[in-house]
Amino acid sequence: MKSVAVKTAVTCSSCGKGYEADVYRHIDAQDDPQMKEAVMNGSVFVRECPLCGCRELIKTPVIYRDSHLLLCLSEYKIEAEGLDGLSGRRVCDVGSFIEKVKIFDAGLDDIAVELCKFVTRQEIGKDAELKFLRTDGADNDIIFTYPEDGRMQMLSVGFNVYEDCRAIVERNPSMKAAAQGLALVDRDFVEEFLK
Repeated sequence: MKSVAVKTAVTCSSCGKGYEADVYRHIDAQDDPQMKEAVMNGSVFVRECPLCGCRELIKTPVIYRDSHLLLCLSEYKIEAEGLDGLSGRRVCDVGSFIEKVKIFDAGLDDIAVELCKFVTRQEIGKDAELKFLRTDGADNDIIFTYPEDGRMQMLSVGFNVYEDCRAIVERNPSMKAAAQGLALVDRDFVEEFLK
């Protein structure tokens, strides 16, 4: 699969003028490593009106592939078989798409990361929408971001918390089994196992 952009007619939400934008339907980061960077920094999902400069997110379905991940941006459930050793995931929004690529690129298990978010929310006593940003420092601390009072906050969590969560996932094979195919592994996925 090669990266494929399609010229698509769009209308600017600010000035109302129509223009054509490149919209990616397939992104092959294994064949084109620069595309992975464009996904992780979000630039591949942004269109800019040539008339007024308004920048907007492109919210169309996208399939992404690299050496270990097949990721689909779609609001609808998708059946998939024969992923040939790839982890298959589905997300419903661009922010989650970028986050999944970052998680897998860091070599982390996304189920364990979601469980780590649950534990962290409990510890800080906030129902924050945590997003994985990166690992950091010599100890590979997990850095999460979350919105609060109109600003993005950063939160560092020790890698040992992730390791504990990974061990919990390994002891619960039903979690791994539920993540087969193009699974939607998110907050709801993990919380379903914690009931």
